[in-house]
Amino acid sequence: MSFEVSADAYGQFMGRFARPLAVAFADLVGVTPGQSALDVGCGSGVLTDVLVDRLGADQVCAADPSPPFVAAVTDRHPTLDVRLAGAEDLPFPSDRFDLVLAQLVVLFMSDPVRGIAEMARCARPGGAVAASVWDHGGGTGPLSPFWDAVRAVDPDGPDEMDLPGVHEGQLAELFARAGLPDVSSSALTVRVAHPTFEEWWDPFTLGVGPAGAYVDGLDPDALAALKEQCRAQLPPAPFHTDATAWVAIARA
Repeated sequence: MSFEVSADAYGQFMGRFARPLAVAFADLVGVTPGQSALDVGCGSGVLTDVLVDRLGADQVCAADPSPPFVAAVTDRHPTLDVRLAGAEDLPFPSDRFDLVLAQLVVLFMSDPVRGIAEMARCARPGGAVAASVWDHGGGTGPLSPFWDAVRAVDPDGPDEMDLPGVHEGQLAELFARAGLPDVSSSALTVRVAHPTFEEWWDPFTLGVGPAGAYVDGLDPDALAALKEQCRAQLPPAPFHTDATAWVAIARA
């Protein structure tokens, strides 16, 4: 799946959660100087930035199927090798990287098993293959308050609970099906502060991902009802949200 939105819009919508997750994810995987890394489905470059900071641009490559995201990462890191490609067909040689990472990507892969197998192909023998996915299935992901509100006003509305890997244990199962049976599974939780309700709400109107697509399809009355339901379910501002992601790590 390619996000046909600007990197700035995606950054406003998901970056506030993805930035602290990227740091925690890199810490858990053990990203240290001297390694080489591939960021699969790099998006707007949140994890890429962390990898470049820790490893140097000459040790990092990235790929994403969205032209606006590739352009944004290239603009920010002009010397970085950033390719326009999906996870299922990575344009990199086999046995190339010490680390092959995918943050918040597996759930949007058209073929997650093939995508993870491609990640493993690009990793050196003994290298780390790792992915993180929000806990949309268990209700502790960053968008859970939004989807709870959707169900309250539109019981037949969509959600993200059926996306690949979003339930506990599913990510490890996908790794095993891709030929990576010895998988370490864990969870990471990040806390994000929201000074106002509008700061939390406004990014949902930018058309990003399934949530943005749902909001875009509402008429003014339905949009107002959803907004007020969200406001009623959240604590008075300022408030914070805790967002949990599932993580799977294996060795190629």
